[in-house]
Amino acid sequence: MSETPADRDRDSEGRARSARPRDGLGRPLPHGAEGVERQPEGVARTPEQTVDEARRLFAAGRPFHAHEVFEDAWKSGPAAERALWKSLAQLAVGLTHGARGNATGGARLLRRGAAGIEEWSHDSAQARPYGLGLAELADWARDLATLLDEDGGPLDPAAHAPALGSAHS
Repeated sequence: MSETPADRDRDSEGRARSARPRDGLGRPLPHGAEGVERQPEGVARTPEQTVDEARRLFAAGRPFHAHEVFEDAWKSGPAAERALWKSLAQLAVGLTHGARGNATGGARLLRRGAAGIEEWSHDSAQARPYGLGLAELADWARDLATLLDEDGGPLDPAAHAPALGSAHS
C-alpha cells in the first residue's frame, strides 16, 4: 500500500516531516527505536551562535545535525552570506556521507563546499568571518575528500570533524 500525502507525518506548519527516530548521522530508525534528539529546524541564531552550535555538534560526531544548523543560517541570514552558510552545510553533509560510507557522494560534497567557501571569501574579501578560517576549512575538506577517494570510508565523524576556530575571534 502506498503512502498518500495525507498519511504522511506532518510538523506544526503542515510540512511533511517523518516522525521516525533518527541516529546520530540522521538516518531513519524503525518506529519505536531510541534515536538521538533531532535538531530543531527554523531556529534563528546569530552567526556566532550558529558556529558555536555547529562546533558542538561536530565534536559530538553529529555532522548531519550541524548541517541543519548551517541550513537555518543559510535560509534565514542576510542574502550576502547565504552562499557561505550553504557551502558550510555542504561540508557537513559531505562528512555525513563519508561517515555513512558513501565515499563518492561525501567527496563530491566536500569539494563543492570547499569551492563555495573559497568563492564566497574571494567575493566578500573576508578570510575569517565569525572566526572561521575559510582557507583552512577548504584545505580540510579537500584533504578529507582525498582520504575518502583513497580509503572509501566509513569515517569516524568526530575524529574527522573540522576545526571551526573561535566564533568569538
